[in-house]
Amino acid sequence: MRTAYQYKLRPNKKQIATIEMWLELLRRQYNYRLGERFSWWSENRCPVNACPLVMPIPQLREIPDYYSQKRDLVNTKDKFPEYKLIHSQVCQDCIKRVKLAFDRWFKADKNGHKLGKPRFKGKGRYRSFTYPQIKLDCIQGNKINLPKIGNIKLIKHRTLPDDFQIKTVTISRKADGYYVTLSLEDKSFPALSCEVEPTLKNTLGIDMGLKEFLVTSEGESVPIPQYYRKSQQRLKTQKKRLSRKKKESKRWLKAILAVAKQHKKVSDKRKDFHFKTANELLSKADVIAHENLNIKGLAKTRLSKSINDAGWGQFLSILTVKAVSAAPPQEANAGQKTIGVNPKNTSQDCSNCGEKVNKELNIRTHSCPHCDIVIDRDLNAAINIKNRAVGHSVLKARACPTEYRGWETRSPHYSASKRVGVCHQSS
Repeated sequence: MRTAYQYKLRPNKKQIATIEMWLELLRRQYNYRLGERFSWWSENRCPVNACPLVMPIPQLREIPDYYSQKRDLVNTKDKFPEYKLIHSQVCQDCIKRVKLAFDRWFKADKNGHKLGKPRFKGKGRYRSFTYPQIKLDCIQGNKINLPKIGNIKLIKHRTLPDDFQIKTVTISRKADGYYVTLSLEDKSFPALSCEVEPTLKNTLGIDMGLKEFLVTSEGESVPIPQYYRKSQQRLKTQKKRLSRKKKESKRWLKAILAVAKQHKKVSDKRKDFHFKTANELLSKADVIAHENLNIKGLAKTRLSKSINDAGWGQFLSILTVKAVSAAPPQEANAGQKTIGVNPKNTSQDCSNCGEKVNKELNIRTHSCPHCDIVIDRDLNAAINIKNRAVGHSVLKARACPTEYRGWETRSPHYSASKRVGVCHQSS
């Protein structure tokens, strides 16, 4: 199994200068190799027996692939001796990034849509480099030994898991400093299958929204934090200060860094919230059912700011990865499963009798005239999501089930003593 640990680095001035020099040289190398591929593609995209109308007939030459560009690194180091200061495998990883970016351009995603054309990296846009191989004992105490850079101090906020080997090391530059990401592997860890059959007992349905971040089929709710909206005033003040600075000046760069740090702070808070919420859900059920939403489409509506602030896509990705992938013993979430169901009419259909009850978005209570059940709209949707994941057909009944009475939160992680939905039996 593979996992990744990230630590913050504390390099000295000399090491910072070396890292910045490497990033700039690798950025130039990336742009040059990408330009080589674009040049060949524009000259040779027509068949041999066809005449291009946009340019003269070029001379035929071999396509600059991954291996030919790696071999050409020798010529680059002869013409530009400063590239000899960079670790050879780090330069080869830069060529690999070019290959992946160019190949991704011609491939379609799972929905059949082609991805965008790769772009050249502007100044400061190349932010990381990777060591594909490194010594197993590169970390000694609170320092990591990076080839051709030296020992760099790191903040080791958690120990590495036992029996895991370091496969790759990535150094990245962010708004608040430099970070190292360790890719770890343990081949002895058993690969757990995710063939978990969803049942009514081991499945938990969740309905994500903007009033509450999510409501479970058990009646528990997670309040939406709205980190971006809470920091809007601070961002507004910092951007106003930025607009008053002279472009490319030292104060302008300092103001840009302040804005970037604030955005990163919001992003870190949101990601931490998503991880904690995912862990809490996976500790309650083996199968998590959610709506298979078109989040990109919803983010283009008038609710785009709230949807992007909630981060549904990132949360579902974290939930899926933590459920499917095997985890170390101290993170025992392995062998679980997530299921995406059709979101059509999950809020309109009655979870008790199955009849459709049309309601507008501003109506937050589900009141069924057929079976006289009255519960929260989001709770009704969460129960429907769970039933669709299990394949359970709702029996039409007039009687109100007793398990819907008195839904209250029971987990200390969720909002305490908040009643999500109440069922009333009409007289």
